[in-house]
Amino acid sequence: MPDLTQAEVAGVQANDVDKANRELTYAQAIREALQLALRRDERVFMLGEDIGVYGGAFGVTDGLIEEFGAERVRDTPISEAVIAGAAIGAAMTGMRPVAEIQFMDFITLSMEQLVLQGAKLRFMFGGKASVPLVLRTPAGSGTGAAAQHSESLEAWFVHVPGLKVVMPATPYDAKGLLLAAIEDNNPVIFVEHKLLYRTKGQVPEGYYTVPLSQSEVKREGGDLTVVATSIMVPRALEAADLLAQEGIELEVIDPRTLKPYDSETVTRSVCKTGRALVVHEAPKTAGFGAEVVAEIVAGEAFDYLDAPVRRLAGLDVPIPYNRELERTAVPQVADIVREARALVRGEY
Repeated sequence: MPDLTQAEVAGVQANDVDKANRELTYAQAIREALQLALRRDERVFMLGEDIGVYGGAFGVTDGLIEEFGAERVRDTPISEAVIAGAAIGAAMTGMRPVAEIQFMDFITLSMEQLVLQGAKLRFMFGGKASVPLVLRTPAGSGTGAAAQHSESLEAWFVHVPGLKVVMPATPYDAKGLLLAAIEDNNPVIFVEHKLLYRTKGQVPEGYYTVPLSQSEVKREGGDLTVVATSIMVPRALEAADLLAQEGIELEVIDPRTLKPYDSETVTRSVCKTGRALVVHEAPKTAGFGAEVVAEIVAGEAFDYLDAPVRRLAGLDVPIPYNRELERTAVPQVADIVREARALVRGEY
């Protein structure tokens, strides 16, 4: 474990570092995680389009090539299939690559490598081979980038055995989950929302990890459980603040890792509140919300329900270029307030 400071070593061992010491943006937290991983383990390297001198499409990898060089921060040709294939091959031969796909929409070009190869190799080799690969990708709408740069495709990968899917919503979680993903011996799809890159939060210095299968209660409340992912977490928290002024208390839960999914935290909450609303940006049909609802109604929480479980999700349309239509296509704070209020008032 070379190049770790004493404080970083302490962080590795304790894994319960103080959260209240400084603020970073979501993008800075991810960059710091990459920096620590590159320093810690010489097997870690990065590859992707324009991640070196340019610093990545959203500046997340800015400055890393100066510290680690072009061998470990590798610019690649414009070929998502090559990025994924090279990363899978390197992972199988002992490296721990962190690949970047500039927009989640373009991940479609690497599906054969990720789904047909990377996800299955450990199983096909009877556990004698592993694929310790992290594939980072920005997702989501809100930047006016239109239909080919604004999709949320996480449900596709949740459906594939052999892949793990992570969607952090805060800078603290982004850093800790990314380091945990890099330590993992399985391929991990790490989904970063573009609108979160500039959001700030408390992030400890040093090395720490957040477990890949642990939901977190972001706000406690007794009237309604809201399960929200990615950008919908801060929107749900804002909705909770507004409804609290009416005497309605939302309990907001962030799964953080969609697969493996920690359903126990959600079940405990629904048993307490008796109501549940699932909120995500991706289109509603066959989205991750359907899985959350199925876990609620098929399990212990069913007997505690006082109202139907509702889903609030993106429309089943490609994301429009027009800014007003783009906002209309995905849930906003006002939508969450409306749905939550109606559920608590028994209007469904």
